[in-house]
Amino acid sequence: MKQTVFLTLLYASSSIASFSQTNSTNQKTNAMNQAKPFKIEVAQNVLDDLKARLKMTRWTDEPNNAGWSYGTNPAYLRELLDYWQNKYDWRKQEAELNKFPHFKTEIDGISIHFIHVKGKGSNSKPLILTHGWPDSFYRFYKVIPMLTDPAKFGGSPHQSFDVIVPSIPGFGFSDRVAVAPERTAELWAKLMTNVLGYQKFYAAGGDMGTNITKALAVNHPEKVTAIHLTDVGYPNGSEDWSTLSPAEQEFGQFIQRWWYTEGAYNMIQSTKPQTLGYGLNDSPAGLASWILEKFNTWSDTKGNIENSFTKDELITNIMIYWVTQTINTSIRTYLETARASYTQHGPKPEQRVEVPTGVACFPAEAPVPREWADRKANVKRFTKMPKGGHFAALEVPELWVSEVRAFFTEVK
Repeated sequence: MKQTVFLTLLYASSSIASFSQTNSTNQKTNAMNQAKPFKIEVAQNVLDDLKARLKMTRWTDEPNNAGWSYGTNPAYLRELLDYWQNKYDWRKQEAELNKFPHFKTEIDGISIHFIHVKGKGSNSKPLILTHGWPDSFYRFYKVIPMLTDPAKFGGSPHQSFDVIVPSIPGFGFSDRVAVAPERTAELWAKLMTNVLGYQKFYAAGGDMGTNITKALAVNHPEKVTAIHLTDVGYPNGSEDWSTLSPAEQEFGQFIQRWWYTEGAYNMIQSTKPQTLGYGLNDSPAGLASWILEKFNTWSDTKGNIENSFTKDELITNIMIYWVTQTINTSIRTYLETARASYTQHGPKPEQRVEVPTGVACFPAEAPVPREWADRKANVKRFTKMPKGGHFAALEVPELWVSEVRAFFTEVK
């Protein structure tokens, strides 16, 4: 049976081992000196301008009883924007974010923002977490304390991590420059080793963070002990369909249908992102609508987005794009990824991840079969999760942490 998966739409979504630390304490200190402390401080005139724009929103017409069937729910968007304008407190959220130690460093000419929190245990293991789109480093704000201080949350102090959460280039407080995942992976390798002094480390991510984490493991297996993913990538049309199992073929058909019904955003961002960027960077209502619809569609909301996220969480993530003006570079990353991943003859072959890999499949995500995961990586743990979706670390943080901790504990 021959089946062509809709490849042109799929441009870019697409006991713990002991660590030998070869650097001396002085070398680590010198490395850390390359990273400068950073504090989030948004100028008041930026907030005043935002409030004025929210007040002057020019609303479009709306279908009757549209719900989410035409895209963003008009009634909920109006409710959220009213809350944003009249009740949301950025300064409060800014103070909460600044409770974490933030840093900036320059690697290969690109300024990288990251959070770095040391674990409370005596032998904490370094773990770099990578977000995706349309979220940000904020995806992990709930799980950082759980991973760094597990005893406080009913876990063992022997399972603590030093947690590093960078902002992908083009996102948040990193430089406004769009680069493909493989180049970002090289930046992460230098961040972990040259800047922070870790010679071996763990990595985890989802969405765009999956591509970066996989590239990090493929290109630096001597540094990456194990990785954890919430997706492993999707069929892109380059597969020999006859070699796929029935479950993989069914998965490929699911992905094809999904891209026809949900993939328009990806095609725009992978081909003409600049056209879209002007509107999203100019209108907070437009930016909120573009991001909000994905948080609803890709999450385990049970019909109500606030079953998964609070208004404050939704708006804070949007705010990170707004105050940094990074929505354009974030969506342009899709085109850079497409250019790096495809040639005139089709997609470049993808190298299998050989380092130990854990995969957690959440019900609001694509139904990945075990055979497909094994095809993509050296899977040592594969878990079907009971609830949650694309932004699992933000939506169901306890479940996500429990699974990540269990897998990395198993790796020997």
